Amino acid sequence: MGKLLEVKEYDSITCNENFKEDKNYIFLDQESFLELESLILTFNNNDETDGIKFFTLTSKRNIGKVIRAKNYVGIVQMRNGTQLQILPKIDKSNITDTKRTFIRMLRSLKDFPSEIFNETSLKLERMSLYEIFINLYIQEVRNLIKKGIKSAYHNSENNGSIYKGKLIFNEHIKRNIVHKDRFYVSFDDFGVNRAENRLIKATLFKLIKISASSKNIKEMRQLLLNFENINASKNYQKDFSKVFIDRSTKDYKNLMRWSKVFLLNESFTTFSGDTSARALLFPMEKVFEAYVGRSLKKALADTDWNISLQDKGYYLFERQFALKPDIVIEKKDKSKKIILDTKWKALENNPRSNYGIAQSDMYQMYAYAKKYKTNEIWLLYPINSEMVNIEDIHFTSDDNIVVKVFFIDTSNIEESINELKIRWN
Repeated sequence: MGKLLEVKEYDSITCNENFKEDKNYIFLDQESFLELESLILTFNNNDETDGIKFFTLTSKRNIGKVIRAKNYVGIVQMRNGTQLQILPKIDKSNITDTKRTFIRMLRSLKDFPSEIFNETSLKLERMSLYEIFINLYIQEVRNLIKKGIKSAYHNSENNGSIYKGKLIFNEHIKRNIVHKDRFYVSFDDFGVNRAENRLIKATLFKLIKISASSKNIKEMRQLLLNFENINASKNYQKDFSKVFIDRSTKDYKNLMRWSKVFLLNESFTTFSGDTSARALLFPMEKVFEAYVGRSLKKALADTDWNISLQDKGYYLFERQFALKPDIVIEKKDKSKKIILDTKWKALENNPRSNYGIAQSDMYQMYAYAKKYKTNEIWLLYPINSEMVNIEDIHFTSDDNIVVKVFFIDTSNIEESINELKIRWN
């Protein structure tokens, strides 16, 4: 892999060498900058992808073209090998801690294919996000091997002296016009050479070629010893069409999602990759919402509260404009109901500008309060250094609707959730 450029959400990138030391910009060499610009324009011309979601491309006087990352976080690998690693704007100076917190947050996403994350075995300070994703795949494969690689009946073809199964007439004539003692046949065989295992082997082969981590490469070579009697997939689409996940193959579910990412350059977002450029990008709004929701669900598991995520119980008008607050919690005896909505935004310590809280968000909270018949609404934001000592922000309407603001420390989520519980009880 080529060089790695680390940026954070909303950082601005330039290829103007005069701004190489300017703290307001991240410098990227011209070749890589043009490659990234081309990739963004490709996004914008793709019917399935809107590149504006991921980056903005502008031109500034005396600077030239500027690319600005938005609130999609992850990794983009360009055709020339340069990797752009976009990290969340978590209030941490240590990049290793930021990556660790981000991976924990990612695992809260419903569709993120990893239930295994052994962070103690990872040297996060040396690994790019892509290498971390490769390591997550390695951990999933290791877990599969520990539980046992599954066998199944699979179709095989063979040109030999033994006749079994079904004769493939056209191939038989083509190959055996001279060799009268041979038969080209198709038959069902039972063994480990099933589509899922072929795809895993193909994924490991591909990742060994593109990984820059000697630790990852060594582990993948060791894992391949368990796949010696399995043919690596050559037709990925055909083999993926044969994948069937049920109770007996549930251990393959996450692996197949990852294999699609690595073999077909698919992603967990609306991004569509190609054979030369690939990206894994995650919307931080959704990541933060899932992280807080999952943590709250865990904290309230054995309490007298019920919790609903992305509740769809009400409409603003009759069966139109569904209201979907991120989190609704209610006492089991129906005596109290609280609405919580997450917002991935850094607020500012300026009461005159309402701390940067969007007016549209307050309209939304008021609608929740009216429809859900509760006067207690919480807006949850990530903590930042500017707001760390601000404890009480709330807004009260003329009809006694109270919207309270609470800050979540993403690196100490359990502590934040416990503090939140104390405040609403």
